[in-house]
Amino acid sequence: MGLRERGKSVSINKAINAQEVAVKEKHARTCILGTHHEKGAHTFWSVVNRLPLSSNAVLCWKFCHVFHKLLRDGHPSVLLDSMRYKNELNDMSRMWGHLSEGYGRLSCIYLKLLITKMEFHSKNPRFPGNLQMTDRQLEETGENDVNNFFQLTVEMFDYLECELNLFQAVFSSLDMSRSVSVTAAGQCRLAPLIQVILDSSHLYDYTVKLLFKLHSCLPADTLQGHRDRFHEQFKKLKELFYRSSNLQYFKRLIQIPQLPENAPNFLRASALSEHVSPVVVIPAESTSPDSEPVVETDDLVEMNSSSQQNLFDNKFDDLFGSPGSTDPFNFNNQNGMSKDDRDKLIEQLYGEIASLKEEMANFKVESKRLISQLKGRISELEADLAEQQHLKQQALDENEFLKAELEEVKKRQDDTEKAQKNLTEIERKAQANEQRYTKLKEKYTELVQNHADLLRKNADVAKQMTSFRQTQEDMEQVKKELEETVHQLKEDIQQKAQEQSCVLEAVQKELKSRNEEVESLKNSHADSQQASTVMASTIESLTSEKKMLCEAVDQKESTLTTLQDELQQLKDALSAEKDNTSRTVEGLQNQLNEKENHEQSLEKQLLDEQFALLCCTVEEAEGIVQDALSRLDDPLHVGCTSSADYLITRGQAALDSLNRLQDGHAQYLSNRSDVRNLLQAVTLFTHLMGDTIVQGSATSHMVPMEQADRLLEACKQCGSEVLSYFSSLKDTTTLSSADCTKVRESLNQINTIGEELRPKGRDIKQKELGDLVEKEMAATSAAVEAATTRIEEMLSKSRAGDTGVKLEVNERILESCTDLMHAVKMLVLTSKDLQRDIVESGRGAASQKEFYAKNSRWTEGLISASKAVGWGATVLVDAADMVVQGKGKFEELMVCSHEIAASTAQLVAASKVKADKDNANLGKLRQASKGVNEATASVVASTKSGKSQIEETDTMDFSSMTLTQIKRQEMDSQVRVLELESELQKERQRLGGLRKKHYELAGVSEGWDEDTK
Repeated sequence: MGLRERGKSVSINKAINAQEVAVKEKHARTCILGTHHEKGAHTFWSVVNRLPLSSNAVLCWKFCHVFHKLLRDGHPSVLLDSMRYKNELNDMSRMWGHLSEGYGRLSCIYLKLLITKMEFHSKNPRFPGNLQMTDRQLEETGENDVNNFFQLTVEMFDYLECELNLFQAVFSSLDMSRSVSVTAAGQCRLAPLIQVILDSSHLYDYTVKLLFKLHSCLPADTLQGHRDRFHEQFKKLKELFYRSSNLQYFKRLIQIPQLPENAPNFLRASALSEHVSPVVVIPAESTSPDSEPVVETDDLVEMNSSSQQNLFDNKFDDLFGSPGSTDPFNFNNQNGMSKDDRDKLIEQLYGEIASLKEEMANFKVESKRLISQLKGRISELEADLAEQQHLKQQALDENEFLKAELEEVKKRQDDTEKAQKNLTEIERKAQANEQRYTKLKEKYTELVQNHADLLRKNADVAKQMTSFRQTQEDMEQVKKELEETVHQLKEDIQQKAQEQSCVLEAVQKELKSRNEEVESLKNSHADSQQASTVMASTIESLTSEKKMLCEAVDQKESTLTTLQDELQQLKDALSAEKDNTSRTVEGLQNQLNEKENHEQSLEKQLLDEQFALLCCTVEEAEGIVQDALSRLDDPLHVGCTSSADYLITRGQAALDSLNRLQDGHAQYLSNRSDVRNLLQAVTLFTHLMGDTIVQGSATSHMVPMEQADRLLEACKQCGSEVLSYFSSLKDTTTLSSADCTKVRESLNQINTIGEELRPKGRDIKQKELGDLVEKEMAATSAAVEAATTRIEEMLSKSRAGDTGVKLEVNERILESCTDLMHAVKMLVLTSKDLQRDIVESGRGAASQKEFYAKNSRWTEGLISASKAVGWGATVLVDAADMVVQGKGKFEELMVCSHEIAASTAQLVAASKVKADKDNANLGKLRQASKGVNEATASVVASTKSGKSQIEETDTMDFSSMTLTQIKRQEMDSQVRVLELESELQKERQRLGGLRKKHYELAGVSEGWDEDTK
């Protein structure tokens, strides 16, 4: 193996290794240069076959990357040498396909992409590996055969699909929440996407151009599948390009293009001129190999300096070994050789010097590339450092925010602990109060016992009688309180919400009375002790009275026992009344449940009756529609005729009633108990639908056979769709999913056929077209003149009444508008001259009016374009007037200027459609059109500049705001941004609908439907 082959093997092994880092550019470039040196890929495959690609996924991934580079930038013979290994690559792809994640899955997808690329270039050898072709070369690949273009487009779709699959697989395998593009592992996965981006941009460009080519040769319906597939791939490719352009790794290596907002409209041939080919830009290195000084061969032969000789000697030593005494390249030993041998040696040296020069250039290129990579790495590290500092600042801000939240949490925790302590203190006091109450109760019992003892020992009759009377009064009071308690309990049965509060109040009253009684007993006990000494002498005399008092006490005790029994009876009665009340409530609840069940059954019965009524109505409607359908084949109906206009009115009425039927259906689904609106809608729609079918049959008797068959078939299809829709209304399982879309489509088809059968009348006779062209062109010129005059008047008025910035802005805007009007005027005049040349060269012996009448479609285009220009000039002047007065919007002025540019473009297109390409006025017209575009750009620029001068930009002061307030303001701003984006999206959709409707109305007014026929 030679030195060069050994160097190639080393570079291949260094490029394809098991380390999870991106392939170094110098090793890949060496591999590419090697294929050009040996004019093939034999060395590459001989080295790759010895690598364990089937056992190491990272190794296989990097092999795919290098192989992709060789297919793109290597020698053309790389593809031929690699086709013999296609089956092995297929087997390896299937083997790695058993893994569902990691490099195994990525290698499987990448191998499929490479196999697809090899097959594509084998089938289409005119496409180079890097896919760079001119439009002429792309045109030649189809060989002027539409079938070849059709098949080539399908193959490009398959090719681009494989590219997109690899794109999505790589992004789905990365954690996009981290900065994966600055890590070695992330760059290892992202590096091959550069080749994918280069291929995808070319495939997208060629696909767009081929589709426009196919649409110019084939019907639009035939290419519906191509358009759907292109739109799907367009959305994916646009999203992937956008995501890639935001990655830091790609920003320093490649400039990724952005696709347009909307996909190209292939149904409009002029949209091809709006297509801009996406260009992927790879930033140029700091130095280029082409900038190195080139040394001529003669100079190399005549070098005698020692430094140059040593340089070449070292190169020779490195490549061929140290020279010996028998070295044939030693000139000192060649003095005796012949002239022919010397010439051969010189030629051999020329070849070696050229190879050394190439090696030296490669070394310089690699050194400069290494320097560029190091500089890029330094820039990347600086960017990473800035990002880390930003993250550090964010972390500090979040730390302060978390500290503030932690302090708030601590404060809340302290408040909670204080509340817990207060609650514990309250519970402790409650327990102490309860213990105190228990002690008082025990003390009260003890005092009662002592009082009874004192009563038996006390001889004071008066005190005892007072005590007995007081006890009797207390018992009466207790009785009254018990009665009140019973009454209160009765009320509590009616008002359960106040039961606990009232009971608590009664207990508190009782406790208070008991406490008062204890106090009175204490006082009585003290008085008794004081009087006991006084009354000792009278004890004997009052013994008999004592017996009487004892009997009275016994009587009072019996009375107390009786009262206690009565109290117990009242409690029992209260309990029994509670039970009776609960049973009554339970009975009422059962009655309520039975009533609800009855109401539900009645409601269900009502719903069943409503649905049965709907079914009966629908069956009658089906009968009416079937009767109308039977009229289509009835021989007796052949004599009935109708007009297309009446058919359209009937069809439109049926469509309106269908909308009402759809609303009634929705109302019935939301409220099944009300079927009135649906029944009325079904009845009305049925009669109108039957009338439409009958009128369609009658109209078919007045038109040619082919159109009559189409109309009858549309009527039958509509009738069958109506019957199908009615069948779904009768079934409860399909009632909610019943859809009248197909019925609406059938009715629209009938109306479309009716419009085609409608006689195409003209508002203007063809003989009058010539006069009308002259009138419209004259009116357009007059409108432009009037607009110019008004602008000059506004400019004079503004100079007289305005000053400062407003005057400057108004002058700039009005001057640009004046320039635009002059440009439009020049274009109108040039267009008139060109039209005159067209009429003179094309009318022959016919008159000018006859020429306009003969080319009526072209004439109507001129009339429409002239009207649009005049109208645009008038609107522009009105908008400028409003802006100068401060009442209008700058955006309206910009839109008006764009509208004038579009109208003049329409006038130019209508004027030059029949012009000779060598006509001098045609060149003037193009120059005038260019002047209009420049004037329009000037109006837009001056308007934007004036708007920026007048509008004030408020700067917000965030210095006094806290972190929480800033976060809140940030959230509000995000919400406002989302709202504005939503409104912008809705307004764009509305603008698209308006443009679509304008396109349809313009087509109807100019008879585009006749061109379709």
